Amino acid sequence: MGILVIEKQDLKHNIKQIKEYAKSVNDKLKIIAIVKSNGYGLGLNEYANFLIDNGIDYLAVASTDEAIKLREAGIKADILMMSSTAIEQELEDMVKNNITITIGSSEAKDALIKIIKVINKKPKVHIKIDTGFGRYGYLYTDTENILKDIKELQKFATIEGIFSHFSTSFYKEKWTNLQYERFLSVIKVLEENKINIQIKHISNSSAFIRFPQMNLDAVRIGSAFLGRVAVANKLGLKKVGYLESEISEIKTLPKGWNIGYSNTYTTKKETKVAIVPTGYAEGYHMKLSSDMLSFGNKVRDVIQAIKSLFKNTKLYVEINNKRYPILGRIGMYHVTVDITGEDFKIGEKVKMNANPLYVDSSVRRLYR
Repeated sequence: MGILVIEKQDLKHNIKQIKEYAKSVNDKLKIIAIVKSNGYGLGLNEYANFLIDNGIDYLAVASTDEAIKLREAGIKADILMMSSTAIEQELEDMVKNNITITIGSSEAKDALIKIIKVINKKPKVHIKIDTGFGRYGYLYTDTENILKDIKELQKFATIEGIFSHFSTSFYKEKWTNLQYERFLSVIKVLEENKINIQIKHISNSSAFIRFPQMNLDAVRIGSAFLGRVAVANKLGLKKVGYLESEISEIKTLPKGWNIGYSNTYTTKKETKVAIVPTGYAEGYHMKLSSDMLSFGNKVRDVIQAIKSLFKNTKLYVEINNKRYPILGRIGMYHVTVDITGEDFKIGEKVKMNANPLYVDSSVRRLYR
């Protein structure tokens, strides 16, 4: 099994570029770092601490479990749990651990107030508005109910923020504009009713880069920190993360020898090969085509990546800064590499391109 190497200097570079760009748009713009999905694959606690050490003071996750794990690791920064929930045990855990809670329905509001009355502790809350994503949040048209619930919540909690989420900011400008206008229409109604919420945010990584005019008070940055954005990389971000493995076996195969499942590759001459014990089960050759992390999109991209394993796409690994082709299909835990003409030894280090998001959580993360 390989390890996932995170290049600290490249990650620092990306953080610096993002902070400078944010400041150029609005010198008071708050950056909320998304560390969901095991810190986008970089390791939840390690990544969170790295961000904090480099000046990012607000984190966000997608589950109560992730939020609690961060607190248990001793992280004291603000943490927003972005998914609205009416599950009382989750709300109780968040209130007790000073997690900023997302409220996106009357049911969630009622459940939170019930918990607050028992615990007698005033949490911070962000209101989620559904402007056309169809997931968590009050429908943007339901302003009467939004007003009523916020006024009730203000008696028990600090309403710190209000947000929505773009569904196609990486390619559909017209729809993104429409979602933005819907969000602003809700804010306008609130302000007309003397409700002014401190932190308004809607931009994810793609919108942050493409539509700076929509950045409002805060932006939520996830994939951009890894340099793996689904839009033009005009900030000079560097891709972060690669798998490092090693040669476990070396052998010479005769001409006409099949390699891998389904005999998709046959040697054309005597070929010296290296076996590298890392494959698609650990995340090699899996890729994310966008920065969207919904379960459905992730599963779809995994299926597409696995299908691509059955094509004769030319893939390479790096050994001593030189590329060597993979022969045959990628295996679940192994690849076969053509090293004809080289005098490598067992244990030689091998570098393999991989999206950290798809690297199995059992693989060790190493910040180097």
